[in-house]
Amino acid sequence: MQDIIAPVDINLIKAELTEERKLRDTNKGGNVLYVVNAFNAPNTMREIGRLREEAFRASGACSGLDCDIDEFDTMEEPYQQLLVWDPEAEAILGGYRYILGPDVKMDANGQPHLATAHMFHFSEKFITEYLPHTVELGRSFVSLNYQSSKAGAKALFSMDNLWDGLGAIMMAHSQIMYFFGKMTIHPSYDPLARDMIYHFLYKHFPDSEGLVTAYNPQKFEVDRRIFDVILTEDSFKDDYKVLKAAVMKLGTFIPPLVNSYMNTSPTMLMLGHAVNDEFGDASESAILVCFNDMYDDKRARHVDSYRRWMAAQYHKRFPNLLPGFEDKLKTRWDEHKDKPRKRFLERLRRSEKKSSAAAEEALSAETKEPGSVNEPRCAEKEK
Repeated sequence: MQDIIAPVDINLIKAELTEERKLRDTNKGGNVLYVVNAFNAPNTMREIGRLREEAFRASGACSGLDCDIDEFDTMEEPYQQLLVWDPEAEAILGGYRYILGPDVKMDANGQPHLATAHMFHFSEKFITEYLPHTVELGRSFVSLNYQSSKAGAKALFSMDNLWDGLGAIMMAHSQIMYFFGKMTIHPSYDPLARDMIYHFLYKHFPDSEGLVTAYNPQKFEVDRRIFDVILTEDSFKDDYKVLKAAVMKLGTFIPPLVNSYMNTSPTMLMLGHAVNDEFGDASESAILVCFNDMYDDKRARHVDSYRRWMAAQYHKRFPNLLPGFEDKLKTRWDEHKDKPRKRFLERLRRSEKKSSAAAEEALSAETKEPGSVNEPRCAEKEK
């Protein structure tokens, strides 16, 4: 285990957090969101790596390096770094890294070159139909100084601030409709509580198409049928209350990021969970969330606030804008986002119709006599 690097000079970071890299102001907490990468902000990248390693070590899983920076942060077309900046303390509060589906390269095996690719196999359907409309998220963290209740409102709104950033990214890229990411449960977490959470996720958010599967699935510690005796409610809402109470009886709580994701959308898909042997054997569960299917209150909190912020920026630049400008801007944004969504859904419908027709044709062929066109193999002829 290497010693973590010293904090990066704050003046070097501030020089890289330029106006052009600003994404938006946060909805709550008085913070600012920026998007940078290892090439346009190398000093900020090192500080992000330092803070990530520090936070991950405290949770029991880490890279073990002097700062958490890997090939995906520094490759030719690198992952982008979404960060929350506290302008009062002049400090990075937390962050995500992400890559847009259209920017993903394929490897020699026809699999996407993603940070999750060593753990998960991606189906042809996911690669061709979903990936071009997906943003992959990873390495989410909150700095240790902001994990304490002593940090006040800044700590309270840390995850909410990050969702502000995700909402802005989705609005800025009309073709992106899905979040694909991992929910990490660290090795120090209670294994029985972990397995109960996974059972709950598979129950309420199943992936019936096998879009993404784990190479090395995390094994359940006990027979999963035990959890069916505990989690007996049919509805997500009622079963969630049971899960929360059961986990608390084990002396712990649902991890904040996991809790946030499972309460984001009713159509979320649980794609499988694996052991990440490159990250301290943490347990990683892959999920897919449709942006348009997010609960209305969550979308409103992160998207509508972004629209208001953008409208305010336009008014600052063009103070003579006519009344009703905000409504027209909202309409244009909705149209901008809705067109690619409709095209995507139409392609999905055509693909499913084609697959269904092929399956019916194959089934029909299996039930016919060799060389026969009309007679079922097992049909008895009338005498």
